[in-house]
Amino acid sequence: MSIETDVAGSRLSAIKHDVFASIVVLLVALPLSMGLALVAGFPFENAAAVGLISGVVGGIVVGLLSGCSLQVSGAANGAAVMAAVFIKDLGFEVFGIIVMLSGVIQIAAGALRFGPVFRAVSPALIQGMLAGIGLLIFASQFHVMVDDTPPGAGQEFGGVINLWSLPLAIWKGVTMEAHQRAAMLGLLTIAAILLWRRFAPSWLSFFPAPLIGVGLATAVAAYYALDIKYVPAPDDLVAAISLPTTHAFTRIGEGAILAAALSLAFVSGAESLLTATAVDAMQRRTPRTRYNKELVAQGVGNFLCGALGVLPVSGVIVRSSANVSAGAQTRLSTILHGVWILLFITLAPDVLRIIPVASLAAVLVYAGLNLINLSFARFLWGQDRIETGIYAATLATVVATDVLTGIAVGVGLAIARLVYTFTHLNIRTEQINGMTVIHLEGAATFIRLPQLAAAFEALPPGARVHVHLSELRYIDHASLDLLANWDEQLRNDGGELALDWDALHGLF
Repeated sequence: MSIETDVAGSRLSAIKHDVFASIVVLLVALPLSMGLALVAGFPFENAAAVGLISGVVGGIVVGLLSGCSLQVSGAANGAAVMAAVFIKDLGFEVFGIIVMLSGVIQIAAGALRFGPVFRAVSPALIQGMLAGIGLLIFASQFHVMVDDTPPGAGQEFGGVINLWSLPLAIWKGVTMEAHQRAAMLGLLTIAAILLWRRFAPSWLSFFPAPLIGVGLATAVAAYYALDIKYVPAPDDLVAAISLPTTHAFTRIGEGAILAAALSLAFVSGAESLLTATAVDAMQRRTPRTRYNKELVAQGVGNFLCGALGVLPVSGVIVRSSANVSAGAQTRLSTILHGVWILLFITLAPDVLRIIPVASLAAVLVYAGLNLINLSFARFLWGQDRIETGIYAATLATVVATDVLTGIAVGVGLAIARLVYTFTHLNIRTEQINGMTVIHLEGAATFIRLPQLAAAFEALPPGARVHVHLSELRYIDHASLDLLANWDEQLRNDGGELALDWDALHGLF
């Protein structure tokens, strides 16, 4: 009887923790969901509802199927920027098809047990991509924060244009009355976020800083009845849903659409699984992530988001870390946060209409800067200059062109570095006390057999040779066979060949 009582008490305690955590995640998700739809380029009048509907799908649908109990899915920074590119280049009509196809690809990848493969991505590439995305978000939303339109929206090299015109946005926010009020609210929001993170009392720290910033800005705007842009909320939630048309389905075989779907599936999947790995590292109270199951769950969520014509979803580190920190015990917290969002947008849409757009943009400006992980860049510079180059090239390409091209450049450079590493062999020869010492550094493969053979052919008959292998990364059968043949030939000529057998055993 006591055991049953203990179990019941434990379950009740877990439910209490999950309910509390779900409210905390809701408070984090509300401003980010609405702002990211604006980043993606959805019509101003539907943007808030679009982002929140994605949050509902990510919370309820993906939460039920997820392979990572405490991960929270929804609209994410990376997917939002990619969505903006797809909408600009291919149009709203096929955007839902792209998201649906990306979901199908993720489901297939999970069913084929490719989940762990999505983790095989260079950290330099991922961090470079996130930094580029963060810079794009910062550059575009800074203009929105002063109630202006990003000048690069819908244009080629839009990210560069937005960055280049930042001084103009600052000038407008300082000197033009039409933009000053919005700029002040944006700065107030960021200041509130920073101060709350630094000075919030421990018993109130569970309130997320973005909510405090948005709440304060909303209160100030309402008190002074400021003439600025406010978040629009449709009276009918169905108005924000855009089902794919028959004509859109006829374009499903276009190369550009398939490439967009594949890139979205990759980025969304990688972001989700990397976030799940981070969640595993943050806590030990739930089973480890089942990566294939998580990938299928994300695929189902994106298929549904595409059918509804809203933002794609992926695992989001900001919401997931808030969920873990708030003490969530099971997937119930993730599911409940989706339920709360659904109730919010159906029963209290008027609350959305009093939120200043500039305040939401300020939250994204802050979030974008946080994606630029300078400490990682400094660490990488001290450890590996080539990886730093991959990071910088990925970042610059994402900003200058688009996320897909940035990933392609990063992957290409990573593969080129890998190919170089496993094909480069440096041979250094020196004479020490009548013995020829040969140092092999790099990878001894069949590709470098002519180079290795030439080094031995240059030796005089009967030479005493010592080959150092400790600096080799790899040696294959062909190179090992060459060493064995030269060992036999040198002995026949009265010489000898000494090898580092311990190093050879470790390599082979």
